[in-house]
Amino acid sequence: MKPKPLQLSAAQYLEWEARSRVKHEYVDGEVYAMSGASRRHNLLVTNLLRRAANAAAEHRNCQVFGSGMRIHVEARNSFYYPDVSACCDPHDRDELYVKNPCLIVEVLSPSTASVDRREKRTSYATLISLREYIIVEQDRMRVELYRRESRGWEGYILSQSDDFVELSCPVLRLTLGEIYEGIDLPSGVAEPEPEEYAV
Repeated sequence: MKPKPLQLSAAQYLEWEARSRVKHEYVDGEVYAMSGASRRHNLLVTNLLRRAANAAAEHRNCQVFGSGMRIHVEARNSFYYPDVSACCDPHDRDELYVKNPCLIVEVLSPSTASVDRREKRTSYATLISLREYIIVEQDRMRVELYRRESRGWEGYILSQSDDFVELSCPVLRLTLGEIYEGIDLPSGVAEPEPEEYAV
């Protein structure tokens, strides 16, 4: 019988997590342990962090974070650890989490792909401050860009090395070739089903 996730209040979670040796995400009372990441996953995060941090340095109030910083999604009573996030709100300076991110990036792992595309995407969309949500695949050159536009959220699929991701916060233009620089991608990876990327 599969054990039930641990049930905690948000305050209990933050206190408990501070003492834990393993990172956990918190979804409306339930706590889920996070697993380790592959070499490709880490290299992709490093590429994104380096370029986003360089862009943020041009703006005094912008800060870029790696996977150690939580995002608090108040509308869903949840805390997540995205791979990369950015915040340019000078009043959002809590030591434990970010409430008003303008950018969130998740690098997919086989165990997290469904959650990143569905649960997290709909949760992150409730953040009024968020301008772009990016999902990066680690087994093929493919990026999903979700951008908040005047009509609402729009989704774009990018898969060529000269395709580019244009960010508004921090201001940055990245080609897929730059995102995947130095990454050895496996051969023979099957193309995804079209409905997998419904926006």
